[in-house]
Amino acid sequence: MRTRVRGWRLRHNPLRRRSDVVEAWTAVVVALLLFVGAPVLGAVTAWWGYGQAQAVVAQQRSERHHVRASVVDRATGALPEGQLGGQHSYRATVRWSAPDGTERSTTARVPATTRHGDAVDVWLDSRGRSVPPPSDDAEIWQHSATIGSFTAIGTALTVLLAHRAVRGVAMRRRLAEWDRDWARTEPRWTHRRA
Repeated sequence: MRTRVRGWRLRHNPLRRRSDVVEAWTAVVVALLLFVGAPVLGAVTAWWGYGQAQAVVAQQRSERHHVRASVVDRATGALPEGQLGGQHSYRATVRWSAPDGTERSTTARVPATTRHGDAVDVWLDSRGRSVPPPSDDAEIWQHSATIGSFTAIGTALTVLLAHRAVRGVAMRRRLAEWDRDWARTEPRWTHRRA
């Protein structure tokens, strides 16, 4: 009858080889890295990414300002060109009053359902050019979660590849040790001379 003993590679055993011990300890380290190291590293990089994204958004908010403008007309040949807040948009000429009372205009992306005379929100840079709005909190969290997830997945894949390499080296060492031991033992069993 066969019994299975857990941790046999870690105990003293006359059949245990150094490669068995290395492989056993590698499995313990791999388990720790996969179940503790990768998630912690993912969380740390997500937190770092959140801080970096917050700094970028703060800079965007300081460089950009929001105005309420009215649509004058559609830009010539304007076709729907992309997504703006989850909706199709097109370029149109918009006009607004500056704080000094002068009328200004620029070309900006507006939602596809906008008609002549409708009021739209436009974000402008310091030169008065239309720019995308600063990222909101949902985009910041999405960015942070993506960075953290990819870091955790990348760490786990790296650990698994390293574990596979260590197991391959340990297996080659084990086979070489078995061949060497068999070369010493085989002549006694078969009564042949080496």
